[in-house]
Parts: sequence; C-alpha cells; structure tokens
Amino acid sequence: MTHLYNMTLAEMEQWLADMGEPKYRAKQIFQWLYQHRVTSFDEMTNLPKALRERLSAEAKLGTAREITRQVSRVDGTVKFLLGWTDDVTVETVLMRHDYGNSVCVSTQVGCKMGCTFCASTLGGMIRQMTAGEMVEQLLYSQRLLDESGERVSSIVLMGSGEPMDNYDAAMKFIDIVNDPNGLNIGQRHITISTVGLVPGIRRLADDGRPITLAVSLHAATDEQRSAMMPVNKAYPIAKLLEACHYYHEKTGKRISFEYALIGGKNDSLEDARRLAELLRDLPSHVNLIPVNYVPERNYQRTPKEEIQAFLTELRNLGVNATVRREMGHDISAACGQLRAEHAGTV
Repeated sequence: MTHLYNMTLAEMEQWLADMGEPKYRAKQIFQWLYQHRVTSFDEMTNLPKALRERLSAEAKLGTAREITRQVSRVDGTVKFLLGWTDDVTVETVLMRHDYGNSVCVSTQVGCKMGCTFCASTLGGMIRQMTAGEMVEQLLYSQRLLDESGERVSSIVLMGSGEPMDNYDAAMKFIDIVNDPNGLNIGQRHITISTVGLVPGIRRLADDGRPITLAVSLHAATDEQRSAMMPVNKAYPIAKLLEACHYYHEKTGKRISFEYALIGGKNDSLEDARRLAELLRDLPSHVNLIPVNYVPERNYQRTPKEEIQAFLTELRNLGVNATVRREMGHDISAACGQLRAEHAGTV
C-alpha cells in the first residue's frame, strides 16, 4: 500500500493523476494530513466518498505505534519510543525551550558509525528510515503540542543514526515538512547533524539549502578522535575541516561544532587551545556537551568547574562557545538509550 506520509506534494499530485483523479485533490489531502493532522480518511470531508473509500483501500496513513513515552519532571522534555510493523524501534524527542519547541528526529534504526560515547551504536545498524517514517516521528510531537495550541518550531536530525548516510530520505523529509501547504517549517529552522561524512557535507553545500550544519567533532587531534569516532580514520580532521570551509564558502553560514566533554579524555585546557587553533579561521560555534552516562562506555563526566574553565579558555581565544543546556537528563536522555533499554542492551 502507498504510504502517504512518504510523498511530497508533487509526488502525491502525480500519484492521484495516475489514478485518474484531479491533481488539486493532492493539496486537499496534504492539508488534511499536515494542517489538520487527521488520523483517518473519513475525516477528509471535502473529498468525495468514493475517493475516500479508494484511499482507504490503496493507501495508508501512519504505520508507527507508540511503545512508550517518558516525560521529564525537570523540564517537560518528552521522549517517544516508536515501533513499526517489522518490529524495529526508534526514538524521537520533543524539547521545550524558551524560544520554541524543538524535535529531534531519528534517521536510521541504530547506527553503524561506532562512536564510543553514543548508545545509538550499541545494537549496530538495522535499517534506514524512510522520509515518511521521519514525518511520523515529527507528527507524534506535533499532535501532543496541539493539545496546548503550540507547534513545532525547529527540527534537529540528530537522533539515532547518521543523516548523511541516509541523505536522500533526509532531504525528502525536509521537503515534506517545509511545504507551505503542510507543516511549513522553514529550512532555516532545521539542523542536520553529522559525525563528519565529508561527501555528505560537500553535497549539502552544493545543494544550497539554508539549513544549519552541525558537525560532531569531539576532539582536536586525529589520535583522540579516531579512538572515539572510527569515521575519523576515513575522514581525518584536516579533510573534515576542508569540507567545512567549503560549506561555509558555498553557503555563507557558520557551522556548529558539537564537542562532548569526557573526563580525562578531551577536556584539558590544552585540548581547548588545540580546538581553538583548529577553528581559528572558520566562522563557527562550539556546543560543549557534558557527556551522557552510558553503562557500557564507563566514561566519566567532566566536573562542572572544569567545564567552565574549558569554556572560558575557548572564549579567551576568540571561539564562540556555549555549554549546551541539558534536556531530559532524568529520562534516558542520551540518543539511542531508551531504544537500547527496551531492547535489553543497556
């Protein structure tokens, strides 16, 4: 059956035309899906009954089911664990900020990148998410926000998985949620996070999309980074930064660098100085992230006073940096952690 959430408006128009239906019906269906957020074809009341019956027979709306939901008592962060008919699970997170509501979307079931500080990699890579499955993740958060008259204001492709390893589906997802006939979430309010897949960064630069690029750096030397992130062996820091410079030159946008502070590993003042030197000529912002505890990894969290010293050193050296506000730290906040717990691998 055809999965409607997996279609752009243009694809839906062509699909209906192939069925012998007028193309304008596509816009009506699209608006029912994303502006009214209906959950059945019967609710699409401006469609002929015969078309609704045909849609019920030949197409499907959501295929995901909610397995569990965790709500932070600290800051209202909501974490959904969703399941699909092939028994895979992914998680998506709704974060409430002073400036709006952000949703973190998973692009893959599991991950093959092998970063040692991340729970997403514990079960390996299972399969790619389709664009429609990413849309479904977003809609779970939006429907919850509908209860209080709010909306999703920004999206981060930073849940389980590596978006650049599922590039076409990720970009299709962005096209669907960006459509003014649908959710109308501007591309400038969408961030794509990568461990540093250089071909993907260059492709994104050439595509000219005004989305924000976030790069997981986490170390300032190849020795350190390769020990934590196997991808560095294929795309070492010099190649990665070359691609980042290319991205900035093509788009004019500064790049966000994620840097997880791990006690005794990458959190010394000398590490801060090396990081500042790497980014000296690149318009960027550094997000310092106190590492989440994952039992298998046994990484130690950098003490608060040392985090502040690292931040101060970066700023003194001219680096635009902040410490990321922790969200939902009481509800399995690390990417992939809730899924891993459900699967029994944590």
